[in-house]
Amino acid sequence: MDGPLTSPCRLLALDIDGTLLGSDKQISARTLRAIAGARGAGVRLVLITGRRYPAARRVASQLGPGVPLVLHHGALVIEPDAESDHDGPARVLRCVALAREAALAAIRLGREAEADPVAHCGFRGEGRLVVAGIAADNEMLSGYVDRGHRDRVQVEDLERELPDDVVQVMFAGPLPAMLDLYPRLVTGLGAQARVERTLYPGHEMGFLDVLHPQVSKGNALEFLRERWGLAREETMAIGDNWNDREMLAVAGRGLVMGNADPALHALGLEVLPTNDEDGVAVAIEKYVLGD
Repeated sequence: MDGPLTSPCRLLALDIDGTLLGSDKQISARTLRAIAGARGAGVRLVLITGRRYPAARRVASQLGPGVPLVLHHGALVIEPDAESDHDGPARVLRCVALAREAALAAIRLGREAEADPVAHCGFRGEGRLVVAGIAADNEMLSGYVDRGHRDRVQVEDLERELPDDVVQVMFAGPLPAMLDLYPRLVTGLGAQARVERTLYPGHEMGFLDVLHPQVSKGNALEFLRERWGLAREETMAIGDNWNDREMLAVAGRGLVMGNADPALHALGLEVLPTNDEDGVAVAIEKYVLGD
């Protein structure tokens, strides 16, 4: 699938869940070929995700060495050695951490709404999940923490034992509960923090992430673009959720997945096929490889 560039795209930014990955949480063979073709043609690839480093690097390792990762919606930017896989040496290019006072305020607001907070900790991508307790009926959050069991840190009192290296505070659960909690956090935290929502109406669930107020995927993409000396017109970004909207807006070409919330389609950007229909591959073939 290698071929000459037919557009000025030199930087390709991809979200992971709902975009790069299909519903089966796999990267399709067609998408792998398209990405390999783009990288072979000299296009820089970066994965921009809400995931923490341990979870994101498992995906990045399938795409070859040296793929930079923007994590926690832009709070942490990590660049592995160009010749190594993601278990090898890596550099933290940027870390924009949540202030301790804001983290404590978010925890209290969540508790008042009977939501269970999880503190994501580690300024170098350690990805520790610090948690005091999870309600028995919150199967979604329990499953999330259980999948990261190696990185789980159990404490008695999260406020009292909150570490000093908090990157974000996360809440997850049924969609109605998250839709109720979202405005409470936004109003209660004000300028102290940014509250990012990642909602999956089709699955009736959602995530809310409390971050430093200057953190966003769009801000992180601009940071990398300027670092690498690339023009806005040379960037293409693809995403599927509300946390992607600023990234799509600052890219020279922003594309929305067909499986995205219909409200995102109203942004007026081109809508691709779904993640189960190789939407990412379709975009790369059309705008990068010219197939």
